[in-house]
Amino acid sequence: MYVDNCAMQLIRNPSQFDVIVTTNMFGDILSDEASMLTGSLGMLPSASQGDKTAMYEPSHGSAPDIAGKGIANPLANTILSAAMMLRHSFGMPEEASAVEDAVRMVLKTGYRTEDIRQEGAAVVGTAAMGDLVAEKIGILMA
Repeated sequence: MYVDNCAMQLIRNPSQFDVIVTTNMFGDILSDEASMLTGSLGMLPSASQGDKTAMYEPSHGSAPDIAGKGIANPLANTILSAAMMLRHSFGMPEEASAVEDAVRMVLKTGYRTEDIRQEGAAVVGTAAMGDLVAEKIGILMA
């Protein structure tokens, strides 16, 4: 599929895609575009997978402008990328699902980081969001 059509299809019907394999430049553009479907670039985990190795990471950059401020969204940065690693590299689908379910539970109860702030939500920092998800994982895995 040509990248311009992929960009259009991504907005038109994103659920038709499970995985998009592309070059780095087009992948960077498409992931930025797709981030707006979730509300923030901070909500998109990603993986670069090779034949024998994989690297799990958020789809955005290092965000040096917010480094050390405790306001980064850890949901994709670390947490959902780790769920992908559990599922795809370690063959641990139940544990991966627990992580994903924990993230959904925390969001459903109204907690948000600054980048996904909503009216009436409790805005928390990076560490607090991580702690909330870890607590839910503990409950789910008990």
